Amino acid sequence: MGLRTRVTEILGVEHPVIQGAMARIADGRLAAAVSEAGGLGIIACGGAPLDWVEEQVHRARSLTSKPLGANVMLMDPHAADVAALLAELRVDVITTGAGSPSDYLGMWKDAGIKVVPVVASCAQARRMERMGVDAVVAEGTESGGHVGELTTMALVPATVEAVSIPVIAAGGIADGRGMAAAFMLGAEGVQMGTRFLTVEECPIHDAYKEKVLAAKDSDTVVTGRGSGHPARCLKNAFARKVRVLEADLAQNGDALEELYLGSLRRGVEGDVENGSLMAGQVAALVRERKTAADVVRSVVAEAEALVALNLQQVADANACRARQGGE
Repeated sequence: MGLRTRVTEILGVEHPVIQGAMARIADGRLAAAVSEAGGLGIIACGGAPLDWVEEQVHRARSLTSKPLGANVMLMDPHAADVAALLAELRVDVITTGAGSPSDYLGMWKDAGIKVVPVVASCAQARRMERMGVDAVVAEGTESGGHVGELTTMALVPATVEAVSIPVIAAGGIADGRGMAAAFMLGAEGVQMGTRFLTVEECPIHDAYKEKVLAAKDSDTVVTGRGSGHPARCLKNAFARKVRVLEADLAQNGDALEELYLGSLRRGVEGDVENGSLMAGQVAALVRERKTAADVVRSVVAEAEALVALNLQQVADANACRARQGGE
């Protein structure tokens, strides 16, 4: 059957599956593996030096000829430089977060790049549509990393009703059931981050991967709500200490900043107690390592089967009603 949607058409991909941008994690190898499997791989550029970004784009392109994406965190002090570099490199798709891409949209469009902002509310989605973006990712609070307040179940259908451009669902999706559910809500694609943390091509330390594999449904926590920068991560000593310190930001602001410094790097390199281990609530459903291609294939196959079953059930119900009406 195939899940062909406006997302696959606009992005030029085989499957409407996007790999989420994970800072200090989503590199060229991981992105290339997802793209080569028919989805859209994303290189996370937030906080990264320009030479690293360029290196990873070239690395990905040496591994796949399929569409490739990159993410720009607009609150990054170097966002303008990253935006210009990605235009020069002519990546196929740019996703954005933490701000408005209005300053760069014209430049990216001139370079033939599709632009897909991540949004956490219908109001944001409407603003992005008025700017002329190609699609939006509606990301629920279940997701890992920086989060909003609305759940995926509430945000996705509301966003679908609010805009006419395609909506990609994110947050709490790790298998075909989640993908099929997103389609039932009106989404035309899904973005997954946590599901790719344990794949072979993901560069994080094995200790981090094992923490994800062992996670239960209650093993994540959101830090930073008081400071205005909420982020979901796995519970550990780092997260517990952050929660204690942020209870009194006026008193502990400096100590909190010091604790955050290097926390992502520590987690990626395997310090699973003192590092920030970004992961979504759906980590509880991630139980295997696999390869990126295995993940894309299994998620899409399961979703296709479930969507086909739903369509058949609808057809059967309609036929039953028609028979009853003729009696």
